[in-house]
Amino acid sequence: MPRTLRIASVNVNGIRAAVRKGMMPWLESAGVDILTLQEVRAEAADLASALPGWHIVNDEALAKGRAGVAIAAREPLDIWRIDLVEADADHEALDTRGRWVEADIDVDGETVTVVSAYVFTGEADTEKQVAKYAFLDAMEKRMPKLGELAVITGDLNVGHRTFDIRNWKGNVKKAGFLPRERAYFDRFTGEAGTEVECADGTTGPGLGWVDVGRRWAGEIDGPYTWWSNRGKAFDNDTGWRIDYQLATPRMAERVTDYRVVRAPSWDTRWSDHAPVVADYAFGDGAPSAAQ
Repeated sequence: MPRTLRIASVNVNGIRAAVRKGMMPWLESAGVDILTLQEVRAEAADLASALPGWHIVNDEALAKGRAGVAIAAREPLDIWRIDLVEADADHEALDTRGRWVEADIDVDGETVTVVSAYVFTGEADTEKQVAKYAFLDAMEKRMPKLGELAVITGDLNVGHRTFDIRNWKGNVKKAGFLPRERAYFDRFTGEAGTEVECADGTTGPGLGWVDVGRRWAGEIDGPYTWWSNRGKAFDNDTGWRIDYQLATPRMAERVTDYRVVRAPSWDTRWSDHAPVVADYAFGDGAPSAAQ
């Protein structure tokens, strides 16, 4: 029988706050094998205290109390990396601390690379947006090097298509739905080895990765993963789908389930983001990376 590897990703908006507001009852019942976190806003000791018994790797932002990413697993994480930007890259001065961590995990004799990523929010026509594009450039260069069984999880801060934002018409000139941002995702998920027509009118080579959430949900609005705290956004489901699991084709073949764990009500949320959970099959009967 195949073994299920359950990967959950969530922007916790501060791990200590999430635990205080009720994260642990969900986690204890969710059957998660690998948990990726973004916007941790804490140090390694705080993560260890919040997740006793888990094996954790993390990267903290240089500015205390900002950003922060982590990967927590039931089994030891022996090999991990944080260097998204290579030494000879065009944007070697880009500060990616607290925004990208990779771990290689042995699953039934196969190596799976899991990434927890927290892309800059950005702000149109400012230096913050320049930094966001630089990060996405570095990410685009890194993705082909991650191996055949890889998944990038996290708060990627871009709604790729009109399905991904309830009020997309009101956000076409705002960070998170700018044509140039969406063009990266056109290339990320475009057919490998082909020239892809992008949202900003350019063309570029497709990388062949699979947006697990969109493939699973189909051509429908949402399901959204983040809601503003302003007004009645959560109650009215006026959200954005900006939290992803992007998988290599071989990894995507193994998906047996996907879901966004939306809280039943506004006052039961422990983050302004919802966990994104996917199940992957390994072991006897599962597709082989060598096939």
